[in-house]
Amino acid sequence: MNRSHRWSIPALAATALLGSLALTGPANAAATDISTATAAPGITRHEEIERAKTWLTADQGKPVPYNQDHNWNDGYRQDCSGYASMMLKLPKPGPNTVALKDDGWTTPITMSALNEGDLIIKANSDSPKFRHVVVFDHWADAGHTKYRAYEQAGGVGTQYATHDYGLIKGDGYHAAHPRNLTD
Repeated sequence: MNRSHRWSIPALAATALLGSLALTGPANAAATDISTATAAPGITRHEEIERAKTWLTADQGKPVPYNQDHNWNDGYRQDCSGYASMMLKLPKPGPNTVALKDDGWTTPITMSALNEGDLIIKANSDSPKFRHVVVFDHWADAGHTKYRAYEQAGGVGTQYATHDYGLIKGDGYHAAHPRNLTD
């Protein structure tokens, strides 16, 4: 006996709806991202900057060398986002630059709203070689045309430097506030 299986219109519609919901993912992706970021312990701006200073001399009195493929003794990647992750006590080895910007670890802010410990991120590039993150310390001048920041950079390793990233129109850098900063 050959039975043909027939689907009713309501059954087909319900199946299609459930299938399409499964493919689109969670209805509120931002809530999922935020819960990931809130898993990081809270840290004060002062603690973050004190942690930043440790990598300036952690390699027998020298800066931690830059390396995207290796982790430092503390378990964090030796690149810019690994360094920022270490400073913020994020899970080891640390989210990459794109994840710092897009996965709920930070909230976008304006450059004029920067405070000690905030990030300046360039994440919108197809190549990791053209992505970067620095950690803002303070404005270097009264006109807010340059600032001092901590970073992990190729060729030099950990450094405390003066920058204007994000202050030049179209350079791709944007300010962000880490969600786990407590003050």
